Amino acid sequence: MSDQKDIMPLIDLNKIDSKETAGKAVDQLRKAIRHHNYRYYVLDDPIISDSEYDELMQMLQTLEQQYPELLDPNSPTQRVSGEVKEELGTVTHPKPMLSLKAVYNDSEVYNFDETCKKSLNEKKIEYIAEPKYDGLSIELIYENGNLISAATRGDGYTGEDVLSNIKTIREIPLKLRSEQIPIPPKIAIRGEVYIRKDEFNTLNMQREKEGEDQFANPRNAAAGSLRQLDSKITAKRPLHIFLYEILQCEDSSFETHWDELLAFKEWGLKVNLQESYKCKDIKEALKCYNNMGEKRDDLPYEIDGVVFKVNDLADREKLGFRQRDPRWAIAYKFKPRQGTTKLENIIVQVGRTGRLTPVAILKPVRIGGVEVSRASLHNQSEIERKDIRIGDTVLVERAGDVIPYVVKPIKDNRDGSEKRFIMPENCPVCNSKVIMSEDKKSARCTNMNCPAQVRERIIHFTQKTAMNIQGLGGKKVSQLMDAHIITSISSIFELKKDDVKNLERFGEKSAQNLIDEIEKSKDQTLPRFLFALGIPLVGEHLARVLAEHYQTLSDIRFASKDELLSIYEIGPEVADSITTFFSQDENLLQIEKLKEAGLTLENPVYKIGEKKLPLDGLKFVFTGTLLQWTRSEAQKLIEDLGAHATSSVSKETDYVVAGENPGSKLVKARKNNVTILNEEEFKNFLEEIQ
Repeated sequence: MSDQKDIMPLIDLNKIDSKETAGKAVDQLRKAIRHHNYRYYVLDDPIISDSEYDELMQMLQTLEQQYPELLDPNSPTQRVSGEVKEELGTVTHPKPMLSLKAVYNDSEVYNFDETCKKSLNEKKIEYIAEPKYDGLSIELIYENGNLISAATRGDGYTGEDVLSNIKTIREIPLKLRSEQIPIPPKIAIRGEVYIRKDEFNTLNMQREKEGEDQFANPRNAAAGSLRQLDSKITAKRPLHIFLYEILQCEDSSFETHWDELLAFKEWGLKVNLQESYKCKDIKEALKCYNNMGEKRDDLPYEIDGVVFKVNDLADREKLGFRQRDPRWAIAYKFKPRQGTTKLENIIVQVGRTGRLTPVAILKPVRIGGVEVSRASLHNQSEIERKDIRIGDTVLVERAGDVIPYVVKPIKDNRDGSEKRFIMPENCPVCNSKVIMSEDKKSARCTNMNCPAQVRERIIHFTQKTAMNIQGLGGKKVSQLMDAHIITSISSIFELKKDDVKNLERFGEKSAQNLIDEIEKSKDQTLPRFLFALGIPLVGEHLARVLAEHYQTLSDIRFASKDELLSIYEIGPEVADSITTFFSQDENLLQIEKLKEAGLTLENPVYKIGEKKLPLDGLKFVFTGTLLQWTRSEAQKLIEDLGAHATSSVSKETDYVVAGENPGSKLVKARKNNVTILNEEEFKNFLEEIQ
């Protein structure tokens, strides 16, 4: 596919006037986009610019919208589902996804090799050595080249259906390509979904910024992301995949595992040939293991060992399987990067959103070639669950770029002098009140001007989705704070051109541009301003919800906890956070100074006071398949009329709408005496109230 017209099809949308001409154009566009996906994700060698790629995608989307009958579930445009699932379904694997036997020393590896040679009556066996990825195992099934199923490993026999989420990973082709190697009629392939170390750190920083709990490690982050009920959330996570094994294949002509890996690349599947090695015998495989161990920290993804597989597929058939694992493969695990040391103290750090994080101060210990003297303890709940105490001898683990953490205390070493840790009731930096969640997984300082968090709060305040002050990003904020020119959010609006024009990276023009942007930001909407304030647990969405229910900032300030709890989507923790925030003198002082600086707030989304909607406050649950609407379309219908669509049936549910093949929710609705509407009754109900 080297012809320029294939790379960038010459399509004029204005000349397409029939389903036939549209169909030809759609085929051309899909073929081109799949080719460029292959160049980008598999070969890492793109041949068009991002803007040219976007142009192709936009043309395809336009045609599919104009001619919906041409829409295909495996079209490159169908990456994100618009429907939120009630729960993940299950998929039975065509063949069990077995685990691998783990070994931990060379002698066990040699025993494995001897057993294979004896069973096969061979003097030497060729192996493939591959990284053992620390991610989430996944099975993809392609039929006639089209992706039809994706499931987690689960218990090895049945996994969770994650097809809609898998489609959001652009490294996974929705349709296989084949230039030379024929694609089998049906094939099940195993791989590993993972998150790169650098992207994991960025993701955790973003979650901390938004006041959400951080992931413990990249594997947990990948697993949690792939198991989301809303694929739009999965699409925002930096997921990647490596494919490494055929589980089942119709009409297979492959003789070796290496041939399979080469076919994967040809078909457009992401395979890690760069770190996979063909080894003439077990000694060469062990050299690969040692080399991989030396460079594991330099790899962009987490691995915890090396897998050795017999290369010859006929030999694999002869060796067969044990109950839980194949006889033709083992996982040689790396030595755990752990150490035992004394936990000398626990201190509390205050993060950018006011989150308090307990940190273990350790007697320095070398783990994996690095000296470790501190380790995150995450939260009070984690400390209590593991029963970690000050003075304990503890087992500490370090994995790649992940912050070291305490695995467990060595309780046999206790002498009675150890002390339990309790999160302080007041911030250790500014002495303001600390709010802890009921599950003890989150504790926050409520003072907006706490020095430990003010820098990041200012950065949050100025960002694009908040006050949108162009030219005042993280580096500029740090520069102005280090020069003591700005000390709080309100001090931004006291800036003068003369204050900044002589600073490094500033001049007359850039200083004036900054002042102009600050002035422009004073005309603001209430939802943006609420989000900009950085109220713990109040993100962009909840800021809008508040603005829909309260016309002014003052209304929100004086709202009681019970009043806030009456709003759908606001629970006890959020209500506590809002009322506490507006009870702090420092926070109110900052808001008052912003008003004095000329801040004006418009509220374009306020609607409750204007008109009471027909279904205001009612709760609906949908179950089964609707014929006239998709689930999301039906939910939007009732939400536009003031109702709320919830995922589970309770005594508070007002209506359950039951389509074809309803599930257990229908039984629960009857048990709770909830009004049940079939699709026709639901349609009539909507017509009557409008």
